[in-house]
Amino acid sequence: MAQKKKTYLRILTPPEDLSEIIRKVRRIRRARLRRILVAAVLIILAVCGTYLLLNNQTYSQARTAAQYSSDISDTSNYVQFSDGIIRYNRDGVAFLNKENEEQWIQPTQLQNPVIVVKDGSFAVADSGGNSILVFSEDGLTGEIETTLPIEKIALSDQGIVSVVLRNEDTPEIITYDATGNVLVELQTSPGTTGYPTALEMSDDGKMMAVSYLTVDGTGISSRVIYYDFSEAGQSRQDNIVSSVVYNDTVMADIFFMGSGRSVVVGDSSFVIYRGTDAPEVEKEITLDQEIQSVFHSDRYIGFVLLNQEKSGYEVRLYNRQGEQIISRDLPGKYGNVKISGDEIILFDGDRCCIVTATGIIKYEGELSVEVLEMFPAFGVNRYYVMSVDELRVIYLTK
Repeated sequence: MAQKKKTYLRILTPPEDLSEIIRKVRRIRRARLRRILVAAVLIILAVCGTYLLLNNQTYSQARTAAQYSSDISDTSNYVQFSDGIIRYNRDGVAFLNKENEEQWIQPTQLQNPVIVVKDGSFAVADSGGNSILVFSEDGLTGEIETTLPIEKIALSDQGIVSVVLRNEDTPEIITYDATGNVLVELQTSPGTTGYPTALEMSDDGKMMAVSYLTVDGTGISSRVIYYDFSEAGQSRQDNIVSSVVYNDTVMADIFFMGSGRSVVVGDSSFVIYRGTDAPEVEKEITLDQEIQSVFHSDRYIGFVLLNQEKSGYEVRLYNRQGEQIISRDLPGKYGNVKISGDEIILFDGDRCCIVTATGIIKYEGELSVEVLEMFPAFGVNRYYVMSVDELRVIYLTK
């Protein structure tokens, strides 16, 4: 019996031109990729737009999102460090997490504790005494006992400490490692180099900058000297790689801005130095107002200035190159000022003011507690506020 032919079956034959099919597939893939990219860009723009909108608005209220109380109600000081908060006083140094819980505590006996904080370490010294304690996030890393009273202190990220020691008319500058071993000793003389009024160390501990004040009859001058303790500076006399004299001014503050830049602040100007081997003056900016306080980060140089033409104060911000970013009048006087990211945070008593790097006063008002430390928390418009016996998380709202 003959098998019946199935007419609906067809034998597929290869196309005459495979390149056309390949081109169509590629066009489909490109169209799909374009749709995905467009959607991703729209999402990113929406997120960035929302963030900028929230970050550049003015807020009138600060509400509490969380509260973490403690049994401590003494006269301690608080400073942000790493992923927590340092609490220090005459009797001890403690590291707190962001729920106000002690991670460790180190007993001390310091009559006048002062603190210097870097990213990877901090040191607490007894100003006028002889003790320095060096810490990391994990606790005590070393103790230093000086032979003369401590006058000023500087610190590197690795815990290298430089101090000005009071010795009648011939102060000494000594650099120690974190365990107390002497690395460098510098003898100073008010009649030659001048009296050290400010010092700072680079983050890597290889360079130290010192400002010396000289009084000659009725005139004064400041000499800013950079010492290089690395191999590059070993061939220089006394390790000096840069020395500049400024007449009729007091250079009272020095700080490094990451690698490659440092700033020296005078009574009516500031000078930006650039270079790692032999820092040179890059730019000098004269200020037309009286300096009340100085703050900085690796990105910004900031000042609170006293308005002389009108009452009140002004906050002024410059970038690393010395270009002015903002100038904004302040609604009041604040004893504490710091910069975190792109925000300037000022506080005094229970009052607080937050100014963005774009010049917007994001918030100005009371926080109902006496603020001892304040810094941003995770999230938009959220902040940690440390008081005597409580750590709060607040958020700004309309």
